[in-house]
Amino acid sequence: MEKPLAGKVALVTGGSRGLGAHLAQALGNLGADVAISYVASSEKAQAVVEMLKAKGVRALAIQSDQADMAAAEPLIDSVIAHFGKLDILVNNAAIAVQGRTVDDPDLDTINLDRQWQINVMGAVATTRAAAPVLSDAGRIIFIGSLLGGHVPFAGAADYAGTKAAIAGYAKGVARDLGARNITVNVVQPGVMPTDMAAQVLGDGVPEALLDLHPIRRIATLEEVAATVCFLAGPSAGYITGSAIDVAGGLSI
Repeated sequence: MEKPLAGKVALVTGGSRGLGAHLAQALGNLGADVAISYVASSEKAQAVVEMLKAKGVRALAIQSDQADMAAAEPLIDSVIAHFGKLDILVNNAAIAVQGRTVDDPDLDTINLDRQWQINVMGAVATTRAAAPVLSDAGRIIFIGSLLGGHVPFAGAADYAGTKAAIAGYAKGVARDLGARNITVNVVQPGVMPTDMAAQVLGDGVPEALLDLHPIRRIATLEEVAATVCFLAGPSAGYITGSAIDVAGGLSI
């Protein structure tokens, strides 16, 4: 199997479970050495590391809370100390607080504010820490959401706002780092089979939501990971400042 990312070092934030674990595996399949960050799931994080090592690549799990902006620089320092460089940053770590409209008297503003801190300020801090040391011709990929530009249901205002902010920030970073041939893009999934989605939707996807999709199903984690891997690879060197929907046409 061709290994187009052999010799590259990738960091996937929030890589111990869900989409992050699939991203780490997919990058490892293409030959990249992979670091992942996690907050509390140490056993799951170590399982991802062992899975990656079994593929013949180097791997490292680093405990780091993206809600703490001061943790970003030590995270990047740990990657550089272990691998000697960083070529690919995948800003994946995020939370989803949805389900209540902004006029709901029981709105959980504490967790909504934490969502902004993790999804936006934490990703910004990680990007700021990584940018000076990222290899020229490197890659930064943000995991956004279709909701950053299209909100087909109520109760997602703050989550949608965080993802819209990331999409705008990525464009600015793409402009800043273009002279170094570093590409910066956003992958915007729709609904995926993750723990995060289950917390919002419960068991299964409502028929009314499926009806909004021209391709009447939700994304697979493999489909989203494949898009990330394409942007991380050598064929995507002239794609930057873009947001790519992986959402079955939900925004049409």
